[in-house]
Amino acid sequence: MIFDTMYGNTEKIAKAVAKGLKKQGLKVDAAKANEVDISKLTGYDLIAVGGPTRQFKMSAAMSEFLKKLHGVELKDKLGFAFDTKVKLFFSGSAAKGIERELRKLGLRIAMPYAEAIVTGREGPLKEGEEDRFERVGSELAKYLAAK
Repeated sequence: MIFDTMYGNTEKIAKAVAKGLKKQGLKVDAAKANEVDISKLTGYDLIAVGGPTRQFKMSAAMSEFLKKLHGVELKDKLGFAFDTKVKLFFSGSAAKGIERELRKLGLRIAMPYAEAIVTGREGPLKEGEEDRFERVGSELAKYLAAK
């Protein structure tokens, strides 16, 4: 579970997904993108990546992290992208861009990207979002088990 966060909302969503995975018996590590040892990513079956939507797209920190992955052999690993965003007609999507980059790296997308809604620029998360993403984590774990 790799995430970028500005106000803590994306970290809460990452931890909710991790909780769902753990409830299904999987070992999960979670870290901020700028703290990840990318050489260790080859040891994981699922690479879940999320960040806040900033200016209609992923944050600069997330973009930089994903660029670093181009030298890492992640082909055929499973990938999942998520983001947090204010729900506006023209709000854009970090998750869409993250998923596109994961595909370019050769990851197979386990589930379509998911977006968590925050109620204002700094949050908090919309009620029920953490529970919803815990269920997403459980679904990801079931997908992994079926593979």
